[in-house]
Amino acid sequence: MTQIALAHPSKPARLVDEDRVRWLLEAVRSNRFLPQPEPTNVFVGDGDFRAIGAEFLGHFIRIGGLREEARVLDIGCGIGRMAVPLTQYLDPQTSRYDGIDPVEGGIDWCQRTITPVYSNFAFQRLDIAHELYNPNGKVSGKVLRLPFPDHHFDFVVMTSVVTHLPPAEVLVYLAEVRRVLSPGGRLFMTAFVVDRIAAANEHGRRDPRLAFRRYGESPCWFVPNQAPLAAVGFEDGFLDKALERAGLSIALKSLGHWRGTNAAHHQDFIVAKRRGNGR
Repeated sequence: MTQIALAHPSKPARLVDEDRVRWLLEAVRSNRFLPQPEPTNVFVGDGDFRAIGAEFLGHFIRIGGLREEARVLDIGCGIGRMAVPLTQYLDPQTSRYDGIDPVEGGIDWCQRTITPVYSNFAFQRLDIAHELYNPNGKVSGKVLRLPFPDHHFDFVVMTSVVTHLPPAEVLVYLAEVRRVLSPGGRLFMTAFVVDRIAAANEHGRRDPRLAFRRYGESPCWFVPNQAPLAAVGFEDGFLDKALERAGLSIALKSLGHWRGTNAAHHQDFIVAKRRGNGR
């Protein structure tokens, strides 16, 4: 079964209106008038754009505790897979969404298609260098500075971001996330945590596309015969320490079924809360 650990239980979690969430997700899946890029667009990626977006909206609400009035930052927003379903949940009067990504094509589509209809949704390209997605970028991920003031967001999304970053840049991103989060704000992050089961693949059921092997003595596990940053797994414990070092406390970790065990989602989920009130 899905492994969910509440690492730092504090006040009771907000009750989720499950009937409303189910209705909302079905509405997102079936609403053919919602913005949707052409499936042949190279930025769309694998899977059903609308169905995956609806699935993650459910995770943000149920696991991440996302509220309708939240100020949301979506790091690595791509072509709006998370943004489109959020247009149906975030309060247009009180919420705010900002999406950033180094790939120009996806940002252009979001700016042309989403923002004119949903004015509380904004997108901007950051020219961050990445050997696969933006090899000529001018900004090194090792000196990244997000273009937002301190304490500006309540909820930060990083889906399939650290799965494409080297460890040194993970530390920089998390430090910036902590800076822009409001006190008590939350980070929802996906990852591949190479725990004992994933490393041993003891049941022989791990996703064959993720045949991770450890890279030297680093915490990284890469997929042979692919570019190193095509898919990055991290040694169990690395991300926990990186979050702690950045000033974020893990509130919940839910392991995904990519490792061959039962779970309601593919990648691993980590929800972390900002500690302290200082910068």
